[in-house]
Amino acid sequence: MNSLQPQWYHTLQVRRIRAQRARSNSDPLQGKECAQGFQWQKKSLPFGTASSYLNLEKLGEGSYATVYKGISRINRQLVALKVISMKTEEGVPFTAIREASLLKGLKHANIVLLHDIIQTRETLTFVFEYVHTDLSQYMSQHPGGLHPHNVKLFMFQLLRGLAYIHRQHILHRDLKPQNLLISYLGELKLADFGLARAKSIPSQTYSAEVVTLWYRPPDVLLGATDYSCDLDIWGAGCIFIEMLQGRPAFAGDSDIVEQLQKIWAVLGIPTEDTWPGVSELPNYKPDWFMPCKPQQFGITWDRLGRVIEAEDLATRMLKCCPRGRVSAGNALHHDFFSTLPPQLYQLPDARSVFTVPGVTLEPEICDLFISGQRGLHLGRLGKRW
Repeated sequence: MNSLQPQWYHTLQVRRIRAQRARSNSDPLQGKECAQGFQWQKKSLPFGTASSYLNLEKLGEGSYATVYKGISRINRQLVALKVISMKTEEGVPFTAIREASLLKGLKHANIVLLHDIIQTRETLTFVFEYVHTDLSQYMSQHPGGLHPHNVKLFMFQLLRGLAYIHRQHILHRDLKPQNLLISYLGELKLADFGLARAKSIPSQTYSAEVVTLWYRPPDVLLGATDYSCDLDIWGAGCIFIEMLQGRPAFAGDSDIVEQLQKIWAVLGIPTEDTWPGVSELPNYKPDWFMPCKPQQFGITWDRLGRVIEAEDLATRMLKCCPRGRVSAGNALHHDFFSTLPPQLYQLPDARSVFTVPGVTLEPEICDLFISGQRGLHLGRLGKRW
């Protein structure tokens, strides 16, 4: 055993993911466009070594990790390298250990693929499949709301991924557009499992400090710690509305009270009649808020009311009482998705929805405008960006 390996490393129990794992189709060129200008070693390098990958550019930096776009020297496939420093006295953050231990057991087309884990004296690196953008960037590039058909495909994939992890008794706990990766085809993949938790049955006490404020459900805002899969359903419902409407559903400031007021303005202030047990939550102070009555979703968010069955699905996902929220599995069978090919429901977990003939994204309005300005015709092409 290498004496440099600390004890936590062996608790990961992460098996190296070898070449027999199915190649992701997130990168159709498999990194070939980046191969020019690099001298590749003729002899294959083993997985699990830092020399197996080459950093191309820095993509972002978080509280405990820096993410780079990279490329494999073995097969020239683009990858995302999440580099975690071990120079600090605290060592590797527990969120990183948790992310690795959960992702090693998840194999699904709508979950980001963990290829490899590399340890050196100073860093721990997670090697993920490279996915071109995320939903936040995609919506920024297409302001004013997305094409309803594309929203339908994105939501189907989001719920499909959630249904899968919920069957594994895992909660994501940090759903937001930045954590939903979008491939060149339009494949949506759940990413960033640093806050995810394995869930005991039927419930377990957790921290209330989870989920970005805009996507945090009212039960968590009120201090509940016994939440379940319904936590993720609320976040997915907020993202659903944001994709259609072109703006966040509940865009409060950094204050929890204001965030609750945004929610109450649409759903009304809950009572024991509408939400049994709400008065026992530590932050339940109805006197703090202006009186509010429930509003129709289709009036609050007008684009929601113009898409068939969208308003009904949103109301089933965004309920104040967590026990009233629809499950991810049941939401997949909502009539909102009735126009999608039935073959989508028979796909194996590892198969992308875009392997079904005829499934493709529609051009967004701004794409059509730009193409019209250039005298181009998009036609029914898969999205590229």
